[in-house]
Amino acid sequence: MMKKAEKTRHPFARALGSIASLMVWGTVLSACTTTAGSETSVGADGVATAAAASPTVTSSADAPVSSSESPSSSVAADPSPSPSVTPGAVEAEAAAPAPPPDAEDGTALAAALALAVKGRAAKTGYAREQFGSGWVDVDRNGCDTRSDMLILRLTALNVDGKCKVMSGDLADPYTGTSVHFVRGGKSEVDVDHIVALSDAWQKGAATWPFAQRVAFANDPLNLEPIDAGANRQKSDGDAATWLPSNKAFRCDYVARQVAVKTKYDVWVTDAELGAMTRVLDTCPGEPMPSFGSQPILAQNTGGPEPTKSEAPAPKKTEAPAPKPEPELDERFPYCKDLPSGYGPYVKGTDPEYDWYTDRDGDGVVCE
Repeated sequence: MMKKAEKTRHPFARALGSIASLMVWGTVLSACTTTAGSETSVGADGVATAAAASPTVTSSADAPVSSSESPSSSVAADPSPSPSVTPGAVEAEAAAPAPPPDAEDGTALAAALALAVKGRAAKTGYAREQFGSGWVDVDRNGCDTRSDMLILRLTALNVDGKCKVMSGDLADPYTGTSVHFVRGGKSEVDVDHIVALSDAWQKGAATWPFAQRVAFANDPLNLEPIDAGANRQKSDGDAATWLPSNKAFRCDYVARQVAVKTKYDVWVTDAELGAMTRVLDTCPGEPMPSFGSQPILAQNTGGPEPTKSEAPAPKKTEAPAPKPEPELDERFPYCKDLPSGYGPYVKGTDPEYDWYTDRDGDGVVCE
């Protein structure tokens, strides 16, 4: 009996041993799965990690899943590690502003985008004399600035002495035409301020020292001999209101305006900047012109700063003295009652006329 009982218990014991063994292996495999899911790279035991991640093995083990297990443990392991991304690098890349299109350093377009943008100030107080009395010899070479510019730009020159230009030919960049200049004749050539003086006055120059305004008005960077008619058409317009009719010169023209406004810190309006960038977008590589050698403060201003004219005090007007009341005759009920020497009374002249009745309508009473 004892042997039979022992034989009966042997299979059961073996089953219990197998179950216990499976539970132990299930716990080990679950731990391996948790470890593999929590790491970003594959461990040294690649086969063991892959087995732990397999849903078939986990199911057959029937092992409970730990609450601390990473959700990534349910995804099949990939033997190749995923590339790591540094969050700081992503943030730095997102924070860096994209450069304006076609606005490379050293170009007129890049310089235009760097100009200050403000509204146009009032023209109050502007006068040509605020920029010096006419053309000044700021560089003290013995010639005024107008003569310097004519000598620089005209061809077939006829000069009397050192500075007095008698005649010459101009290839006008504004119109693309040729203009003949004769001194003393009809004015065919003007020297244009590329940035007009009154435009500069309304965009910062009103607060400059006098020497800076004189330098601005006589700086070769801001001057160009042109056809007189084109200069009249331009008047004091900026890029938003006027551009040269010669389209081939517009990039050069706007680039010069940008250079002048950058050198002297003259601001632009929204409309003006829009017009500038539209032109420079057609020539994005247009270089920024050199500022030249002239300083922004003229050593020779040609004379003292003009005094600001004060409005004359209004004259005191005295009220006219009241007219004396006319001396009236004594009033009586009827004309027949008037004593000798009274009347007659004329309408519109004698107030006494209104006291009596003008029966015949001739404008006279008490005749």
